[in-house]
Amino acid sequence: MGRGKIEIKRIENTTNRQVTFCKRRNGLLKKAYELSVLCEAEVALIVFSNRGRLYEYANNSVRRTIDRYKKTCTDASSSLTVSEANTLFYQQETSKLKQQVEILQNSNRHLKGEALSCLSIKELKQLESRLEKGISRIRSKKNEMLLAEIEYMQKREIDLHNDNIYLRSKIAENERAQQHMNSLPGNEYEAMTSAPYDARNFLQVNLPESKQQQYISELTALQLR
Repeated sequence: MGRGKIEIKRIENTTNRQVTFCKRRNGLLKKAYELSVLCEAEVALIVFSNRGRLYEYANNSVRRTIDRYKKTCTDASSSLTVSEANTLFYQQETSKLKQQVEILQNSNRHLKGEALSCLSIKELKQLESRLEKGISRIRSKKNEMLLAEIEYMQKREIDLHNDNIYLRSKIAENERAQQHMNSLPGNEYEAMTSAPYDARNFLQVNLPESKQQQYISELTALQLR
């Protein structure tokens, strides 16, 4: 039986797609080598897998072949107008950006634990190592922020405690001052100043005893008149 034809479209099964990629990649590299040896052609082959891995072959140098290709394309496109040259340039840049976006999307899916069936054991170990390092850095940053917050709260607690002690001391000082004012003989003085004025009492307090008796006798004589 001859080999049956297959429909050229994307293989949905990831395992079959990976197996087919490996087989056809090896065959392509072999054909490029044979072409360079049999026909003395300058060949440079570059292949990127859907996971972003690079496979290349060149009988001379990939960079030198690419520089030669760019020079040839520049000479061929020298007759193009400025608008056509700009269009070609932007198309090439768009293609590069699409490839970079696809690589980043695949990497993002792998970091989220998706589309892992197409990865090898070595790639899974590398992905696991990256995730562990990332988690370690995240935990370290979280602990650093928590310690800073705890230190701030402890300092705040000390400040509030000192303020509380200061306010309590001020209250106690005011209470002692109030008690001292109440203990002074100020009430007796207030009673004396608030009582009705009596000249005899006033003189009795301030005059000597002989003077007081003389003054009292004079007041009595005046009252008898």
